Amino acid sequence: MDEGEQRLFRFPFKLPSFEGMRTIGVYASGILYALGFWTFMDAVLFSKYNNASDLHVTFVDWIPFLCSTMGMVIVNSIEKNRLLQGALSGENSMFSGGDVDSQMAWQARTVLFLGFALLAGGISGSLVVLIIKFLVREYATFPTVGMGIENVVANACVMLSCVVLWVAQNIEDEYSYNLTL
Repeated sequence: MDEGEQRLFRFPFKLPSFEGMRTIGVYASGILYALGFWTFMDAVLFSKYNNASDLHVTFVDWIPFLCSTMGMVIVNSIEKNRLLQGALSGENSMFSGGDVDSQMAWQARTVLFLGFALLAGGISGSLVVLIIKFLVREYATFPTVGMGIENVVANACVMLSCVVLWVAQNIEDEYSYNLTL
């Protein structure tokens, strides 16, 4: 290696561009959601066809996964610019009869809170179903408890998918500037 060439690593290592990072994040989010969905479907199909116990996956087990999915859709439907509109216009109170931008920002924040509440409800609901339905009863053997564990893993994958997609959608491009007057 030449003395004039300054590198940190011996081999050339180039980080992907922001557009590449955004694409990688969207694909990683899709992979995580698919992994969560198929993990949950594995529990459902195991319950229907191979489960030897009396305990099966019912609609109660579906509710946390549906809440997590709805939360993911709600969270990733909101634009980041909508959350900051009230702060950029100088309006800090929703009760002061502010302009339309500040009201839109509070509505976006409220809907975002609802989405995160659904995500948290999904993961906590799956933990409650695991504890009450699978661990408290006498069914604490592995193939049966595995259905509850797969439910928790599926909801955790959906939550991680939501976080990865939120970050990937909101990556700022290095050449984008916000011009405000």
